[in-house]
Amino acid sequence: MTLDEGARTWRDHTPVGVIRPVASSRRSGRARRRWTWRGRVVLAVLLLVGLVVGYYLLSLYQVWSTGNGDGARPVDAVIVMGAAQYDGNPSPVLAARLDHVVDLWSQGIAPLVVVTGGKRPEDRFTEAEASAAYLVERGVPADAVILEDDGATTYESLQGVSEILGERDLDEVLIVTDPYHSLRSRIIAEDLGLQAWVSPTPYSVVDGGESFQRHLEEATGVAIGRIIGFEDL
Repeated sequence: MTLDEGARTWRDHTPVGVIRPVASSRRSGRARRRWTWRGRVVLAVLLLVGLVVGYYLLSLYQVWSTGNGDGARPVDAVIVMGAAQYDGNPSPVLAARLDHVVDLWSQGIAPLVVVTGGKRPEDRFTEAEASAAYLVERGVPADAVILEDDGATTYESLQGVSEILGERDLDEVLIVTDPYHSLRSRIIAEDLGLQAWVSPTPYSVVDGGESFQRHLEEATGVAIGRIIGFEDL
């Protein structure tokens, strides 16, 4: 009997339960390759999820920390971000922002105040008009108040402000809005060529669970806006 015939005879008569070394090694190699491929996919997915979550949490922290700071300083103009008004009367949210502007005006922060916000088709007054009247009633001189009354979004309002102040060769601004809205407002203003700081109103009526929800929404907006641009957001 030759060696080849002997090897074939051994394979043909291998008892049940006896592991054939060569076949086992092959199966083990294939299993390792499958596990390596799957492991790489799982690892890549986990890394991607981790990056997305980390990026969002960083944005959320920045929204929170900006809203809890105060960058008040002498500037060319104070900008008040608009909010709802009811037939010429500022909503509680808008009034809280305007009350903070009155405080800043008394400190001599800036010689000008720019009020912002347009109106809905059925409204008689713009947000800017309601804000201007509110400030004048509380001691801010009418000739120190500038109206930007066309914008329907934060971006549009700040774009209008940038054009108005640009005509006066002014660019240093202090933005007044709610804490949760502060970071996005500042970033947009800077994107539009303004040197911007924020002074969030301490009188905000948005608190508790609603404030938490707004912070989450703003973090999403900031995270996406930094990627696609705030004008398209």
